[in-house]
Amino acid sequence: MAHPLRLLVTILLLTSTPTKANVVCETASNTEKVVVAGGSLTEIMYFLGLQQKIVALDVTSSYPKEAKKLPSIGYVRALSTEGVLSLDPTLVIGENDMGPENVVEQIKRTNIDLRIIPETHSAEGIKSKVLCLGTIFDLNDKTKKKVNDELIPLIDDLEEIQKKNEKLKKRILLILSMQGTSPVVAGLGTAGDGFIKMTGASNVITEFEGWKPVSPESLILSNPDYILITSRGMRSFKSIDELVKQPALSLTNAAKNRNVIDINGMAMLGFGPRGILTALEVARRIYGKDS
Repeated sequence: MAHPLRLLVTILLLTSTPTKANVVCETASNTEKVVVAGGSLTEIMYFLGLQQKIVALDVTSSYPKEAKKLPSIGYVRALSTEGVLSLDPTLVIGENDMGPENVVEQIKRTNIDLRIIPETHSAEGIKSKVLCLGTIFDLNDKTKKKVNDELIPLIDDLEEIQKKNEKLKKRILLILSMQGTSPVVAGLGTAGDGFIKMTGASNVITEFEGWKPVSPESLILSNPDYILITSRGMRSFKSIDELVKQPALSLTNAAKNRNVIDINGMAMLGFGPRGILTALEVARRIYGKDS
């Protein structure tokens, strides 16, 4: 006998008429029950004071801490149609990696308003994402004020640091995690690459796109000035001393000078509002507080 929830979902998919596609950043007609798929979007919801509208969110939504108390729909890239539809949401907002694709398509076939929010890995991209949600929830004036008061000053400071150091950019290696003895690092086009550029530095990895493990030989040749590592990646080591002694890193300038910065992965790679402040803190550390 078919599971009741699965049967209900099947009926919904068979009987629903797909809604007319909404412009992503236009005001939604009903925002009373919102499902959020993506940590940066949850962060923005709290930033705008909209947390009371959230009925469930995905497991990457770990900030702020209160968000962890809400029901979970699973991992943003591995959602189930049943899990989302069982909550009877009036609006679903997701990051652009929300998936799998067949689940997204099934949700689109229902009468649920689904918005996949555009993402650009930059400070301007974060600002645009905040303004987009402000429009969806019909909070344009409040959102613009929050952006102008709290984000624009940080973006201006970042841009000033970028201009000052344009000709003397620090070279950064960003480590996500360890795969055996090989670091998995940020290549071109990744969120990590975008974060490095936000700080006014350059990514030492230029020969590939995506996240990949690299050999000791490649890292010695790339010779970064600084190593950024996620807190999750840092758990592979007892201390920075142990990290810089790794064969893949020990001969780099970053390791020799112990220029290692341990950062919360979501703060660095989530591209929510706190990502701008995180980038500014890193920029001031690598270029000096007076930069």
